[in-house]
Amino acid sequence: MRGTRWVVLAIIIFASFVAYVLRTNLSIVSETMMHDLGMNEYQLGLVFSAFAAGYAIFQFPGGIFGDKYGPRFAITAIAIAWAVLTIITAAIPGTDVLSVGTIVAALVVTRFLVGAVHAPFFPVTIGGTIASWFPVKQWGLPNGLSSTGLTLGAAATAPIVVWLMEIHGWRGALLITAPTAFVVAAVYRWYVTDDPADHPQISPKELAFIKSDRPPEEHGPEKGAWKLALKNRNVLLITISYFCMNYVFYLFFSWFFFYLVDVKGFAASDAGMLTAALWILGAVGATAGGFTCDLLVRRLGIRLGPRYMTMTALLLSAAFLYVGAMSDDVVITVVMLCFCFAFNQLSEAPFWVATMAVSGEHAPVATGVLNTGGNLPGIVGGMLVPVTANLLGWPAAMVTGSLFAVIGALLWIFVRADEPMGAAVSRSS
Repeated sequence: MRGTRWVVLAIIIFASFVAYVLRTNLSIVSETMMHDLGMNEYQLGLVFSAFAAGYAIFQFPGGIFGDKYGPRFAITAIAIAWAVLTIITAAIPGTDVLSVGTIVAALVVTRFLVGAVHAPFFPVTIGGTIASWFPVKQWGLPNGLSSTGLTLGAAATAPIVVWLMEIHGWRGALLITAPTAFVVAAVYRWYVTDDPADHPQISPKELAFIKSDRPPEEHGPEKGAWKLALKNRNVLLITISYFCMNYVFYLFFSWFFFYLVDVKGFAASDAGMLTAALWILGAVGATAGGFTCDLLVRRLGIRLGPRYMTMTALLLSAAFLYVGAMSDDVVITVVMLCFCFAFNQLSEAPFWVATMAVSGEHAPVATGVLNTGGNLPGIVGGMLVPVTANLLGWPAAMVTGSLFAVIGALLWIFVRADEPMGAAVSRSS
């Protein structure tokens, strides 16, 4: 793996790592924060949903933002905002200054804004930087490795934030992790260019390789491409399936640590290590998914490769989740849930590769649509999970994820990733 594009990818992986430290840290401090601020589970669920709402709503505008201003400027700006809003979250006063209702409202607004400024990251880095810096036949691995960065970030967050929280409290843990975002902004601004041809260190050979298997760009992204993405059958099918896949993701993102501590009775330190193990297995799954996706695309084509891979991964994820949720043995539960998450992340790369293949030069916009649908489950799950758990018990709340995973798998029967959205653009002009 030689070439400037791999250094660019390493920066994206690092940025993804930091992004997930700064969006996962609240999930880890949530149990302590909830009791410290006098909140209940429903109010905490509302705070979780606020992040997901901001994240989902601003995916599509985030893709348009990246399309208009370029990935370099977009990532620099939003990374600075990550740090500022994390500091603001830590500074929200306690019940000695504000009422619980006011505290919840302040957290809801802040977390909504945190979600909004995190939203453009993957549409911009994957649909923009990776799509520009890698040939089509190598899209899968960079996608998988960017997901590896986020899962490793989440894995590191659990034990590190628990340790910081034990020493400095939950506010201190947030304040100490916040400045890492400034590093992301500086590095991305310094090294990454929007067009590989503009990079001073890229060789003519590498540039030719990057552009070797994509159609010539006769024009830039057209006005109204967002309308075409919203109307495109394949983009919408992939997005609905991604919604189902990410319902399972958000079960773990928002509730796994809380579930281990409050439901299964683990100590915070043990739950932190188990949460780290979960995310490490997710990183293995995401990396394997990138390699496997590229392999299947070369052997089976862009239509069947992502389809077979995603269907298999989601069905296995559903099976492991069901067994883990229904088991009374805590060891079996934890092991099965970890495997569920690994296979969930195995499916990550083909979702993005298929969307990029369909949308071509409009990938930042189309992947914005994809990630909008993919993050709506954070809003749904943030409230549905505690309600279902209180009405029917935690096993039933967890099993809802299996149902969504099966539906997500079946939708891929109808996906045609080899039908480019660009054809629709040409016909409409």
